[in-house]
Amino acid sequence: MTIKSPLLSRPGAVEAGGADSGVASHYGEPLREQRALAAGTAVVDLSHRGVVTVTGPDRLSWLNTLSSQQVTNLAPGESSELLLLSIQGRIEFDARVIDDGATTWLIVEAAEAAPLAEWLNRMKFMLRVEIADVSDRWAVLGTTRRVEEWSGLKVWEDPWPHVGAGGYSYSVVAEASHPGLERPWFEYLVPADELEATVGERPLAGAWAAEALRVAAWRPRLGAETDDKTIPHELDLLRTAVHLAKGCYKGQETVARVHNLGHPPRRLVFLQLDGSQHTLPAAGSEVRLGERKVGNVTSVVQHYEMGPIALAVIKRSVAPDEILTVVDGDEPYTAAQEVIVAPDAGQVVGRQTGFLKGTHR
Repeated sequence: MTIKSPLLSRPGAVEAGGADSGVASHYGEPLREQRALAAGTAVVDLSHRGVVTVTGPDRLSWLNTLSSQQVTNLAPGESSELLLLSIQGRIEFDARVIDDGATTWLIVEAAEAAPLAEWLNRMKFMLRVEIADVSDRWAVLGTTRRVEEWSGLKVWEDPWPHVGAGGYSYSVVAEASHPGLERPWFEYLVPADELEATVGERPLAGAWAAEALRVAAWRPRLGAETDDKTIPHELDLLRTAVHLAKGCYKGQETVARVHNLGHPPRRLVFLQLDGSQHTLPAAGSEVRLGERKVGNVTSVVQHYEMGPIALAVIKRSVAPDEILTVVDGDEPYTAAQEVIVAPDAGQVVGRQTGFLKGTHR
């Protein structure tokens, strides 16, 4: 059941739909809200996020054996990201991770909290861990800067787009030039009954603003850029959510095989859409090369500076210089692509030359 945020009572609030149901899409001025959020003067109500806690002395070593990330020695206050994969290496859960020395906090999409808690409980065996879905007791607030007055709150800092320890970049863009650097991102955990008091009189931006900055930063989102076949390589998630040198976990064989010997079958791409129609295609619209379908739009937004932009997942074989068309019903939108995941990503064993000159750690 969707829990409605009390901040929906603020003037001008228009509730979002889909994955962001329960919080405001905007408060009447979405483009102004984007500017304020980018400048660090506004905060975003993300109280619909799911929150799962893991306690007990074995919590970090246990999560380490289950996930794609090295978290055994995660220090209190340090932020990370982990994936839980199927045996075929497909993404099942994507969690933002912080630990406070006694509890590991997993921040997930709204619909993922209950399934994640259930899945983790099935994996407990005889280990000293306890799992709880505490989504009804905790809310999340998003910002693009640290808030000094909230220094006592737990905060997750998005590692994107930095290449973490054991990670690898599939982007053709050097980390120092990555657009994600323009979007530092923090998610604060707030007791649900203190949400309104914590926000106080600070300007609010809606989920639409947060999505616009996310898409511009090339940051993939579970449930938007993913489907039941997605592997981490396709979304450049090896840079923040996968440690390539850690021990065995479910899905590791696929991760290693594709990275070392193969290529991901699809790749994430950024699209600059023709804005002359003054409309936006829907997420899920086909991406075509000529008359041939080569993928689908996964997220689409109106950005306050760039106009209509989107993320899409397309076939690896599509050349990076091709002009694509997004088709929503009978409405075509010309789309210029910017490469996020290189067409020749993967196959790093024996790599000598190629389009990809990725960073690895």
